[in-house]
Amino acid sequence: MKKTVILLSGLFLFLTSCDKNDDDGGGETPQAVTLNNEINEFIWKGLNHWYYWQPDVTALADTKDDDQDAFYSYLNGFSSPEDVFNALKYTEKDDFSWFIEDVDEQLASFNGISTTYGITRGPLVRVGATDNVVQVIGSVAAGSPAEAAGLKRGDIISKVDGEVMTIDNYLIVNKLYTQESVTLGLATVSETDALTQTEEKSLTAATLSINPVHHTSVIEEGGRKIGYLVYEGFRGTYNGELNDAFGELKAAGVNELILDFRYNGGGSVLSSALLASMIYGEATAETNTVSGEVFAELKYNAKRDANNSSVYPFFEDVFLYDKTTGAYSGATDMNRLTGITRLYVLGTERTASASEMIINGLRPYINVKVIGEKTTGKNEGSITVVDAPGNSNTEPYTDTDNRSTKHTVGMQPIVFQIFNKLGENDYGDGFVPDVEVKEYEYYKNIKPFGDTNEVLLRAALDDMLGTAGKFDLQKDANATNVTEGVKFPKFSSEMYIMPNDIKPTSK
Repeated sequence: MKKTVILLSGLFLFLTSCDKNDDDGGGETPQAVTLNNEINEFIWKGLNHWYYWQPDVTALADTKDDDQDAFYSYLNGFSSPEDVFNALKYTEKDDFSWFIEDVDEQLASFNGISTTYGITRGPLVRVGATDNVVQVIGSVAAGSPAEAAGLKRGDIISKVDGEVMTIDNYLIVNKLYTQESVTLGLATVSETDALTQTEEKSLTAATLSINPVHHTSVIEEGGRKIGYLVYEGFRGTYNGELNDAFGELKAAGVNELILDFRYNGGGSVLSSALLASMIYGEATAETNTVSGEVFAELKYNAKRDANNSSVYPFFEDVFLYDKTTGAYSGATDMNRLTGITRLYVLGTERTASASEMIINGLRPYINVKVIGEKTTGKNEGSITVVDAPGNSNTEPYTDTDNRSTKHTVGMQPIVFQIFNKLGENDYGDGFVPDVEVKEYEYYKNIKPFGDTNEVLLRAALDDMLGTAGKFDLQKDANATNVTEGVKFPKFSSEMYIMPNDIKPTSK
């Protein structure tokens, strides 16, 4: 009997061995694929959850990670997380999503903090038929190294670190945003396009918090009181300063308004809604409800829209944020104008996102005219996506305070498109100006902001008051606008929702 048991046991082991060999072809059990870089998985999951065009990207399909080995093998095929990000972008339509190397730097920039010389670039121009290229200073920030060096709007830069700019080397102007010290050579340009070098200024960049409310004034002309505001970025940490500027305009009793957005690439969606509320004081405003009139609606992808689609009303309060941390610090009464039935916006090809949101959101209510050049055409916005799981109080991948400490990277993908109360979203190619004026054609004689002979301001005033005869500035039709390869400060042409922003009511 014992022999029988032994023989049966041996037969069982033999058959089991045969079955195993039959299943795996005679080899060992395959090992599970190991993920080489955990950040690659975060990039995929964050985009799968939030990206506006997720349904249009095959590799972002919800089934992509069903087979973990195949999924990890896919992610291991990329050399870096940024490569994963770039491969997953919907390049047919997405021009604005970007990969973040350092989330802290990103958030500081959104708060208005950056390491800078304090120079906003104006036109970069090829001088007539010559090979010379010059950079005009568009504005200089208060308290900046540029201001300390005596630089001002309208100054013409012809040399960078001793090298004269030409059509062959003009990208040396990018040193304004890529290195911590620079020497700039100034010049004048004659009516015959002769370049005369004047002086040199050496600058060292400093870490600054820059107020985007650059200039506020009241112009009295033609029996009108005209408010004029130069606003260079929608920064939530400077909502208070924006409200103060409107306090000045309100106290002066302005009955017309000109917004100068020529160098404004956008910023906070909430700040855009607050500015609209200051302009159109007649709108019924209910803070954080949709019982008031609608300024804008945000629509997300099909996966997110039911939970995240939201309406921005007109507001009665201004929400304030700490200039260092961006943390919400309270609210104050808003200074709202009344009697503004038309709005003039000065724009260029650099006028984008939250600036264009003002134009689109207000045009169902008041007449909005654009003076200058065709705007960028950015009718979509982003959020900062970080390596954080989220909890009951936060959406996945948005908790910037509790993100992974293993790395610094994140993403700023497009996650929503923006519509006005009429459902209009038709400015993807930019707003065509009602009156076209190209600032670069007047680069030899750029006036200070607020000077009523400044070219874009004068054009707006003439159209407003019917005084076209006053527009007599001599333009240079031979000047060429140079744009290819030119850099701007990081994060300067965006529209986004800040992590600490007051959230409007979901639709």
